[in-house]
Amino acid sequence: MQNVTDRTSNPFGMRPPCDRFVPGYGDANAALHLVGDHPGVHGGLDTEVPFTNAAGRRLLSVFADVGLLDDPDADTPTLDDLYLSYLHLCAGDPTPESYADCERFFDAELRAIGAHVLLPVGERATEQILQTYTARTPPQPLAMEDLHATELRGSGWLVVPIVDPRDWTDDHADRLRESLETLLATDYRREAELGRFMPGDEPYIVR
Repeated sequence: MQNVTDRTSNPFGMRPPCDRFVPGYGDANAALHLVGDHPGVHGGLDTEVPFTNAAGRRLLSVFADVGLLDDPDADTPTLDDLYLSYLHLCAGDPTPESYADCERFFDAELRAIGAHVLLPVGERATEQILQTYTARTPPQPLAMEDLHATELRGSGWLVVPIVDPRDWTDDHADRLRESLETLLATDYRREAELGRFMPGDEPYIVR
């Protein structure tokens, strides 16, 4: 199914219950969806683009290396097949109640994007994605070092957890780069063409 929006910032017009927030940003038809925690840790309040603080740009530079965005240092980078968003898009220090309140906006956007690959960044995002969008029960404590840049099968998604870039060493960047290069070289979309069962010549692609 193809999205009908060509807007890069906040393509679905999300309006969370807060004065300042960082909306989702990128290719609304993306196959890869990068999910962070909140603007206080991964930046974006000045640019309105997720992952535009020092640690976030370190992460984006890996995606630039594999051709998914043009300039990780730009305030409004051009993304190709990649979408960026947060679990908690509002400014300020999140509370359990505000995380719960923002969840409906995140869930609606995730399903509207319909990406094939979810890339949660950090423990909270990884736990939320594993708990809600896969059939897995997240282990406690969450072993992010072991999960980093590995592929986990979910319920309709491939999940690739990422250690928070604030805690990275060079090894984390290298492992993620290698994982993305391998992923992009495979049939990660896992689509089937069912047009042969339909009238007409148009392809009918399903996941």
